[in-house]
Amino acid sequence: MDTLTPAPLPRIETAKRLVIKIGSALLVDANGLRGDWLEGLTADVSALRARGTDVVLVSSGSIALGRQMLKLAPGALALEQSQAAAATGQIRLAQAYSQALSPHGVQTAQVLMTLDDTANRRRYLNSRATLETLLSLGVVPIVNENDTVATDEIRFGDNDRLAASIAVTIGADQLILLSDVDGLYTANPKTDPSARHLPRIDHISAEIEAMAGDPVSGLSKGGMKTKILAAKVAVAGGCAMAIAEGFGLRPLHAIEQGARASWFLPEGDPQAARKRWIAAMKPQGEIIVDAGAAKALQSGNSLLPAGVVKVVGQFGRGEPVTVSGPDHIVIAKGLVRYTAAEAREISGHQSHEIEQILGYPGRAALIHRDDMTA
Repeated sequence: MDTLTPAPLPRIETAKRLVIKIGSALLVDANGLRGDWLEGLTADVSALRARGTDVVLVSSGSIALGRQMLKLAPGALALEQSQAAAATGQIRLAQAYSQALSPHGVQTAQVLMTLDDTANRRRYLNSRATLETLLSLGVVPIVNENDTVATDEIRFGDNDRLAASIAVTIGADQLILLSDVDGLYTANPKTDPSARHLPRIDHISAEIEAMAGDPVSGLSKGGMKTKILAAKVAVAGGCAMAIAEGFGLRPLHAIEQGARASWFLPEGDPQAARKRWIAAMKPQGEIIVDAGAAKALQSGNSLLPAGVVKVVGQFGRGEPVTVSGPDHIVIAKGLVRYTAAEAREISGHQSHEIEQILGYPGRAALIHRDDMTA
């Protein structure tokens, strides 16, 4: 009797788009920023970029770095102290990444986000467009949680889940959580000698969730529970996720060479998962297009304002709408980039006329093909 051979584990060198989350304990120690470690990481990132991989770094460390710069006392920080430390540390953190990647000819950009930026549909579209543009220009975005204003994230949040949300937002095929642990175990290996390391997780069951423990590092807020939550977001979006120990000076190269890690395998591919997500949304309105636009959409093109003949209903930017042909048969559903009122104003007009009509330079497509499903 034949048995099914398990799918091979993902490999970093095959990633087309990779999100890397960096824990505070890796980047900052009791003496400050670990400059030699950052140099090793950026060498790895440069090698990935040279192979054509899009890379986004989601970095913790601003609060840990800022509290050292401000000489705040050890122990728990008050909320306003955390925000002050974040505001101070963010500048130093962005500068450090820029200086480390510059010798490799890699341009960086700082992007401050919160989980709400990926949950709110309008802000989601704006965030996605910004990150996509940066990546298309060869830039490595350095994303940090906007701790100076996101009070919930400071108290309860983590960059693990933010990284997973970003990975799904930009359609990444792999997410690497570089941490102070080398993966998921059946129990806490520090206290249970019988604990087994799990190199692959095909399904996040209740049993897998129960294996998560608490943070063990004094500098890191995110424990295994937050990593499991991140994995659930990532795999549902078609993105493979790995938890790997990152203290070595070339952490990504080490994973390529077979260093121990736990891989959570995705449910399908990112694009298919994104299409399912859009298809499941309740439409807030309808856009009726002419025959030419209908044919273009069926060929996989974006919806441009010129092909729109009627806008039905009231909807905001980023909300789901159906797209129907001249026979009123639905041919697609997508996330619209304009409000209903704006869509009515630019309907039937060329994209280059949008600025004159609305008074600001808008996006060329009413619905981009990446935000649409048949």
